[in-house]
Amino acid sequence: MTFQKRSCFVTTMDLKLKDHLREDLIDQGFTLTTPAYTFFSAKKKGISCTLYTSGKLMIQGKEMDEFIRFYIEPQILQTFTYSNPEPTDTSERIGVDEAGKGDFFGPLCIAAVYADKKKIQGLLALRIRDSKILSDPAVIALASKIKTICPHTLVILKPKTYNQLYARFQNLNRLLAWGHATAIAELVQKTHCKQVIIDQFANETVILDAIKQKKLDLELTQRHRAESDLVVAAASILARAAFLQGLYDLRLFYKIQLPKGASQEVIRVGKAFCSKHSSYLLEEVAKLHFKTLQEILAH
Repeated sequence: MTFQKRSCFVTTMDLKLKDHLREDLIDQGFTLTTPAYTFFSAKKKGISCTLYTSGKLMIQGKEMDEFIRFYIEPQILQTFTYSNPEPTDTSERIGVDEAGKGDFFGPLCIAAVYADKKKIQGLLALRIRDSKILSDPAVIALASKIKTICPHTLVILKPKTYNQLYARFQNLNRLLAWGHATAIAELVQKTHCKQVIIDQFANETVILDAIKQKKLDLELTQRHRAESDLVVAAASILARAAFLQGLYDLRLFYKIQLPKGASQEVIRVGKAFCSKHSSYLLEEVAKLHFKTLQEILAH
């Protein structure tokens, strides 16, 4: 199956929100003009957004993807026809995604989800979409529902185990490939499904080598933004829910609020953690190969 990236997205919107949209676009750095038959046409590098007097909204440009997924759909349209996968694809498959790889604190979690035609209908009924455009409570609630519908596997690498594996692989992509291949192998054994789709995170050969080491015979599809596939989106939700639970457990155990990401706030909390406990215990809560570590340990 081939997936083509759309160069233009056209939809209709509630015109009661036109002033709200206009103000937001100005705040986001768009330049507005008013061509004939439009309320406005807004442009900035990589994106153009035109609202016609008919209510038709047209968005174009190389950078439109994230703009639609993270702003237009959740905040203006409140529908997800662009970021939702094509519901016509009901072929059985395994989708795989991970969460936590960009977070200094917490585990790395990789999820694999299997769905056939009936299970895909169940996922569609839940309005499953990429976990990145969902709130944490929504992710947790949907994850429990997905688990009741679909066979799945989770590879959860708590920080100490993650650090040990990173020391062995000496490369994040090879570690990710091993985790993906492990999750896939377990689910293939459960379901005997050989059609797998993953979000491409490195050169194609990296995951292919890991699959080969597991002696798996698969039809593997790797592509960027694979979360637009329904089953991969379901996997992204399970992975993120597992990451959120892992981070919560660490917060509870060490009685310190461990933030997501790798920001200045993470550095501040890392220093506080070392003061409260010990820098030696960072291996229990954090991914030590991050450059963030040096900033935390610096005086």
